[in-house]
Amino acid sequence: MKRRRFFGVSGAAVASVVLPVRAQQLLPAHDLRPLIRSIAGTAVPQPGRIRIELPQLAENGNSVPLELTVDSPMTEADHVRSVHILAERNPRPLVASFHFGASAGRAQLSARIRLAGTQRVIALAVMADGSCWSAEGEVVVTSAACLDEMSL
Repeated sequence: MKRRRFFGVSGAAVASVVLPVRAQQLLPAHDLRPLIRSIAGTAVPQPGRIRIELPQLAENGNSVPLELTVDSPMTEADHVRSVHILAERNPRPLVASFHFGASAGRAQLSARIRLAGTQRVIALAVMADGSCWSAEGEVVVTSAACLDEMSL
């Protein structure tokens, strides 16, 4: 192997490890308050009634498992209208929205989400009476997804 080829291959290997870490550090956390206000309306999100399960460590941000359950009797008068998943460091912080009706039986979901690095994930549940509940979890992501190569 020639010296130039050796340095080229070595440089590419180091860059493939360093650049994703550097990109994760460059992504700032979004201010989610305006987005939360647009979802919750006049209601102030209160902690509780939601159980969110995320892994503490995700090797790959392209597919992070999420399980969520909202405590609700799911009757006509008291049911979950919608659940919204927010990620503060994703390029688009609103990851997903799920809509329920009184006949859904239970407010429970399981999904895989994409995360652009280590961050806080917030779940909001909007109830039929207009109240809003929240829960959050922290995920350490070793290989980020959702990265724009132009920011590198």
